[in-house]
Amino acid sequence: MGIKLDMVGIVVQDMKRALDFYRLLGLEIPESANNEMHVEVAQEGVRLAFDSVEVAKGVYGGWEEPAGHRIELAFLCESPDALNALYEKLVGHGYHGHKEPWDAFWGQRYAIVADPDGNLISLFV
Repeated sequence: MGIKLDMVGIVVQDMKRALDFYRLLGLEIPESANNEMHVEVAQEGVRLAFDSVEVAKGVYGGWEEPAGHRIELAFLCESPDALNALYEKLVGHGYHGHKEPWDAFWGQRYAIVADPDGNLISLFV
């Protein structure tokens, strides 16, 4: 048997703030998860997990705040208009727009926003 990507984990400083961002992206996350130390959301057979810094310290034996862009999460949007609207909604809620929507040379409509922990999140169609 080979391997299968099953989960992507994100360490977050403030669970509610992080989950609110991903809810705006369209993930269905119950409000009751706001005070949890570990939260998982399944989508298309892959889990996206959110862990508090405290959980990360316990799992890894410590925690150093990362610096720089190391991984990309990219979310497929329904249409260019949907991408533009989602970008504006996120920025309108105070999240940092890293790069406004543009038509990329590789043929996709693309935009990049930062989640509350500074992870760069790509939106594309």
